[in-house]
Amino acid sequence: MADLESIAQLLAQSVDASTAKMAEVNLKALESQNGFALTLMHVIASGNLPVATRLAGALFFKNLIKRKWIDENGAYQIADNDVEAVKREIVPLMIVLPGNLQVQIGEAISVIADSDFPQRWPNLLDDLITKLSTDDMVTNRGVLAVAHSIFKRWRPLFRSDELFLEIKFALDKFATPFLGLLQSVDEQITANSTNEAKLTLLFEVLLVLVKLYYDLNCQDIPEFFEDNVHLGMGIMHKYLAYENPALEDTDEDDQPSLVTRTKSSIEELVQLYTTRYEDVFGPMVTEFIQTTWNLLTSLSLQPKNDVLISKSLHFMTAVTKIPKYFEVFNNESALSSITQQIILPNVTLRETDEELFEDDPIEYIRRDLEGSDSDTRRRGCTDFLKELKEKNEHLVVSIVLEHIKTFFAKYQADPMSNWKYKDLCIYLFSTLAINGAVSNPGVSSTSILLDVVDFFTKEISPDLIGSVPHPILRVDAIKYIYTFRNQLNKSQLIQILPILADQLQSDGFVIYTYAAITIERILSIRESNTSSSLVFKKSDLAGSSKVLLSSLFRLILGQGHSPEKLAENEFLMKSIYRVLLTAEDLSAPFAHETIHQLLDIVSVISKNPSNPRFSHYCFEAIGVVLKFNGQSLQEFLSLMMPKFMEILSEDVQEFIPYTIQLIAYCLEQLPPGSSLPDSVAQLSQPILSPSVWELKGNIPAVTRLLKDIIRVNPNAYPDLVPVLGVFQRLIASKTYDANGLELLEYIITYMPLESIQTYMKQIAVLLLQRLQNSRTEKYVKKFVVFLSVVAHKRGSDFVVNFIDEVQSGLFQQIWSSFVITALPAMGNLLDRKVAIIGILSVITNGTLFSSKYPHLFAPSLEVVVETAVSESIVNMNNDFVDVENLEEITTFGSSFSKLGSVSEKSFDPLPEVDLTTGVRTYVREALIAFNEKTGNGLLSLTPQLPENAKNALHTLGFN
Repeated sequence: MADLESIAQLLAQSVDASTAKMAEVNLKALESQNGFALTLMHVIASGNLPVATRLAGALFFKNLIKRKWIDENGAYQIADNDVEAVKREIVPLMIVLPGNLQVQIGEAISVIADSDFPQRWPNLLDDLITKLSTDDMVTNRGVLAVAHSIFKRWRPLFRSDELFLEIKFALDKFATPFLGLLQSVDEQITANSTNEAKLTLLFEVLLVLVKLYYDLNCQDIPEFFEDNVHLGMGIMHKYLAYENPALEDTDEDDQPSLVTRTKSSIEELVQLYTTRYEDVFGPMVTEFIQTTWNLLTSLSLQPKNDVLISKSLHFMTAVTKIPKYFEVFNNESALSSITQQIILPNVTLRETDEELFEDDPIEYIRRDLEGSDSDTRRRGCTDFLKELKEKNEHLVVSIVLEHIKTFFAKYQADPMSNWKYKDLCIYLFSTLAINGAVSNPGVSSTSILLDVVDFFTKEISPDLIGSVPHPILRVDAIKYIYTFRNQLNKSQLIQILPILADQLQSDGFVIYTYAAITIERILSIRESNTSSSLVFKKSDLAGSSKVLLSSLFRLILGQGHSPEKLAENEFLMKSIYRVLLTAEDLSAPFAHETIHQLLDIVSVISKNPSNPRFSHYCFEAIGVVLKFNGQSLQEFLSLMMPKFMEILSEDVQEFIPYTIQLIAYCLEQLPPGSSLPDSVAQLSQPILSPSVWELKGNIPAVTRLLKDIIRVNPNAYPDLVPVLGVFQRLIASKTYDANGLELLEYIITYMPLESIQTYMKQIAVLLLQRLQNSRTEKYVKKFVVFLSVVAHKRGSDFVVNFIDEVQSGLFQQIWSSFVITALPAMGNLLDRKVAIIGILSVITNGTLFSSKYPHLFAPSLEVVVETAVSESIVNMNNDFVDVENLEEITTFGSSFSKLGSVSEKSFDPLPEVDLTTGVRTYVREALIAFNEKTGNGLLSLTPQLPENAKNALHTLGFN
């Protein structure tokens, strides 16, 4: 076992770029040893080591706990002695750590608590509570931070009996000491109003207490807090209005004070109580509204107040949604005051916004477009103004429009000096014009009181093509198109696209990025929200796609040569992907050049993958080129493989799933009878290595490639044991069991029977053990689909033998208990079709079923025909879902990053059979053939069937 000094040395090497990779490999090699986790904690606790080493240790420890604490079945993955030692020492460790280390250990505690608290860690709260006192606030601060790391897990969870039992367990122990400490801290703050050092520590404790107050009430208001609502929320109101110059740094512009941060957390808590527990909290709401109003009208415009103002506005928005409180605002005088005193000051562009535009343009864009501005004044005001408009649209619009007219007049009088007034006008008009929320597909509805197209023609269009007094106005004009693209018709957008393309030549980072974003979104417009058809076709980009791509590649490659800088602007790469996707095969003349450029980019960013979304769309773009240029696929594979092999050999974990998917896609497009390319054949053995399968994000991609290798070259694995080892590993996992069954389908379907015959009984035992010991509904359904595929590929007798070989007669039990009971519950249309066809094949083809289990024919037929004619299968909603817009890649992680451009097609034994009505026709024809083959054998069985099955047969044309 490595000692503390050795581990500390490796951690120190892990923060040096030149030695980081090897250090991490060496640390991971040690992590399975007994005592490693405990020694790591001792490194973190050691005050003699550099802070950087301790922080590296805390990060590694947190990630170790996330990866290795328990598996998906809840079993510990580290030694039992280490489990108990970690739980024994982690709380005392976190209490004494400084803030930056405490955060990491807090996350680790949260992960442990998620699996162990309270059943396997029942003494945790008792240990914490015994350490609380009225005088040792340093210890209190640490203890409360630990408690918050445990309880904050409850905030996003769905309500369940198990969750409420856990919360009750915690409340029974923690609520009384919590409230007692809150009162004590309040009294001590009052008694130490001039003692800055003491006050600072007390407010640090108070801040965590407020967060815990939210944690303990986040799911429902406990009886204890309901009984003490005036006491607890009275203290909250006191500190929402609290002022003390001793705790404010007048020279600080950016960082909020402890008091400000505490008020922000209180506003969050008050919003929770107002929206969820108004029946209890109602009598106190009015005084919180007044105090919040006072805050909003008195706080300075300095960035340090941004979060507090945002949280305050969120509370005011929540209040506005409740009719009886909105009536306080529902008159011209109040709404005019809100507009003048709160809305206008907080949406007006500030000097700090201009500085962000110039100094950190990518952050400016992300705040503006991606919701990372959720804690900004503008976003808070936008939500508040929208809610006011929804309650009284005519009055709010008329009040704000008067201000817009005034501001436009000021702008027109002196555009150079007053350009911010136009920015304000566009912002206010857009906010008022949008009905509802802005979704990824764009604005779907606008106010009938405002004409967004007329506003575009008069106020926006001139700033697109003429000179502007400030580049922000150019950005405003482009963003207006982005926002209201659905309200402009195709002919208008066709005229706009060349103008946006010209903006890609701009020197302004924000301008050309917004242009790229807007081009991408325009090309993504669909004919309707449920349609898969795009408004813009490849013909619309004829002659312009190469020009667009050239501009976008130039902008990316012009960012710089470092991996981080090159990958900074994911919006440009997403636009490249969209242009290629729209152009389809029009990209053929320059496809080779495009592939070279994309591979050059991959080569650079693989040195340090830093932007997950940029990387994702880069590989998606490669996938699109492959998809629409099949005639060059072999050549492209030859171009890609050296770079992909480099990524695999250097273990660039973030990129491995992407490269594997692209290689697999190329194999899937090979003409029938093709041999396995040598460049891919060299991967046959390495992808069986256990280390490849340890990373969860690899599993779907590597399973896909392994299946494709087996399909293209069934003799690729003369020794089947390692392949079956992979199958066994996957089948034991509740997450990846479907991948294991798919792999087994390919093994049985494509490999020579003589090579797998020896292992068939063992394979069946593994499948049936999982069915018996830890089955899930998903597993049962996928198991039925697996049997159906095998029946189609190898014949119905093969399926009967496969199960009966384990134990004579076992087929009857499996068929009755699982196969025919699972079929009606299948919601996936393809799985349902495959299962119907497979089960029908087993009962109507071959000889074993009819000879050994004739009594199973009638119940099997009953399930098949009833499922085939079920209205639920015909009427099942199979509308298009734009998956791309449902989920964005935001981080590199353990989850699989699927490439939509080269997505794997599920196995369909009969693609010519329609998923819904076609199944009926297939079943009918198969039963007619069976009836004829057996000399009216089917009809002779009809009397044995229940009425529902008879009716189903009648629907299929049998009388």
